[in-house]
Amino acid sequence: MRKDSRIYVAGHTGLLGSAIVKVLNRNEYNNVFTADRNFFDLTDSEKVSRLFILHKPEYVFLTAAKVGNISENIMHPVEFLEDNLLIQQNVMRMAYHAGVKKLLFFGSNCCYPRECPQPMKEEYLMAGQLEPTNRAYAMAKLAGIEICRSFNGQYGTNFIVAIPASIYGENDHFDLARSHVISGLIAKFYNAKMSGLKEVVLFGDGSPLREFIYCDDAAEASVFLMENFDANSDEICLNAGTEIEYSIKELAEMVKFVVEYKGDIEWDVSKPNGMPRKLLDSSRLKVMGWQAKVNILEGVRRTYQFFLSVINQKH
Repeated sequence: MRKDSRIYVAGHTGLLGSAIVKVLNRNEYNNVFTADRNFFDLTDSEKVSRLFILHKPEYVFLTAAKVGNISENIMHPVEFLEDNLLIQQNVMRMAYHAGVKKLLFFGSNCCYPRECPQPMKEEYLMAGQLEPTNRAYAMAKLAGIEICRSFNGQYGTNFIVAIPASIYGENDHFDLARSHVISGLIAKFYNAKMSGLKEVVLFGDGSPLREFIYCDDAAEASVFLMENFDANSDEICLNAGTEIEYSIKELAEMVKFVVEYKGDIEWDVSKPNGMPRKLLDSSRLKVMGWQAKVNILEGVRRTYQFFLSVINQKH
């Protein structure tokens, strides 16, 4: 990418999209644009067509997606499947028709099989059954990867895919209906602290192992890939993670410490755990010269400070 390349970040208000905009600006890319979803709903093909005709992007970061926690995935699989399929199909097709030089799509670590060998290598995708609690979302993301691969093969596009570890940080959702693991824990412990509750009840038994990447690191990896990685006949996907994992129980204790909640944690074992383990093999990206910088404790502290700033703004 040139510094004056026309760059479109789809999903700029979200956790990853907002971080990518920040990194691009910091790296002095001076022709970055975003689009208000009220005017350019990406599930609407006509509006997506108008957006590409109007703005003529050369590079696209496709971070826009319908996301949610395990409860939302269980309750609304149709929306997670349909909305994401529409966004992906509309944006990728118009990127092809508009002659976009490169598009970066974001898969998910839940695209890997539930019983996947660990750490998870890119070639393990579609090698087994998915985790049932987020199967619809994972299927949509896998379809997005296949759309990229198909356009590249049939039309010679340069659509690439990043599969990040679980992202957290600034601009995450903190409402319990849509929150991810870390943001949800922050909100739960904070609310319990302010309400004087003696215990916080969490899903499952705390045993699942998870890998997390701070939003700024995920954004840096995304820009690095756009600058240094091109699709080829053998590979279009690269994992992006820290290669460090924590149990949900360890993570809960860490968030509890940062929030300074003094009560107890109770585990509701009647609720599902989700995948038992999700650790990415990010060795290919590391060989290319990139690795994460923000450790988990520092990342949780930054996320909590952002959460407090949001709370203060509301009051």
